Amino acid sequence: MIFPSDYKSVGMTRTEPTGRIGCAIYFTTEYLIADLPSGYFIYKVKSEGEGLLRKLVSLTLIANGSRITKFGEKLDSHDRTRLIESAIPLCKGNIDTVIFEGMDKHVTFVKDPSLLDVMEIEIIDITPPEPPWLALAIERLNKSGILGELNIRFTEKLIDLRQFEGEKMVFPCHASELRGKYLDTDIDIENNSELVGCDISKQIFDLRFPDLIYKHINMCPLKAEMYMPTRPFITRCCQSKKSGMVNINGIDGAVVHWGASEYDIVDAIRMLVNVLKGIQVS
Repeated sequence: MIFPSDYKSVGMTRTEPTGRIGCAIYFTTEYLIADLPSGYFIYKVKSEGEGLLRKLVSLTLIANGSRITKFGEKLDSHDRTRLIESAIPLCKGNIDTVIFEGMDKHVTFVKDPSLLDVMEIEIIDITPPEPPWLALAIERLNKSGILGELNIRFTEKLIDLRQFEGEKMVFPCHASELRGKYLDTDIDIENNSELVGCDISKQIFDLRFPDLIYKHINMCPLKAEMYMPTRPFITRCCQSKKSGMVNINGIDGAVVHWGASEYDIVDAIRMLVNVLKGIQVS
C-alpha cells in the first residue's frame, strides 16, 4: 500500500509535469498528482537541494488513467482508517488507486489499500450501564476524527453482567439495576451469596459482612477471569492508581479510570499506539 503519511507531502498540478525536470518544486512535495484532460497521473517525486524550493530530479509514475478513481465525497484527510476503508470497495478490476479531496480542499491518495497496516484495538468494557461508557466514548471520539491519523480501528468485547442475575447474587452498585442485592445499599445480604465485583468490592464486602461465607466472581478486566484479551486493548478500572499501560498474558493494553474523561481516553489510546509502535513512553 502507498498512502502518504501527510497530505502536505502531496502536490497538485493541472499541467504536464514531466517536462519540468530540473525546475523548482516545493520542499515538502513527495508525490505529485497531475489532473490532466486525459485523466489523473500520480508520480513519486525526487528532489534535491535546500530551502523552500528545491530542484526536481525525477518523477516516477506510480498510477495513471483507468487505474485511478476519485472518491465522490469530501472526507477528513486526517482520518486514515476511514480513507483506507472507503478506498477498498472502489479498487476493483483495473482500479488500484483512489484520490481523496478533504473538506479543506487538500488532496491525498491511497494505492493498493489494505487493512493490514491498520492496528486493531479491542475495547473491553462492562455492561450495564447501557451503553457502557468506555465503548460509547470511543465510538464518539472515533466518529469525531480525533484519532484519525493513528491508523487504528476498534472491536468491542462487552462483559454482560446480566448473566449473573439472581436472588443470591450481590453486585457493587444499585445503579446497575441488576436483579439481586447491592453492596452499596442493601443490609440483608445472606450467607452463601455470590459477589460479582472487583477486588475493592471484595474488601468492602469483608468489612461490612465479616461473618458471611460467600463466593467471589472477579469482574475486573485486569484479572482476566471473565475474558482474556486476544489483541491490544483498552479497558477501565475503578482504581486510579492502576491507570496506564499494562501487559496481560503478553498482550499490551491501556487502562483508564472508571470515570475517565474523553480527554483521558484519547491520551491513553495515543500512548498505547506508541507502545505498539515501539516508541518509548514516559
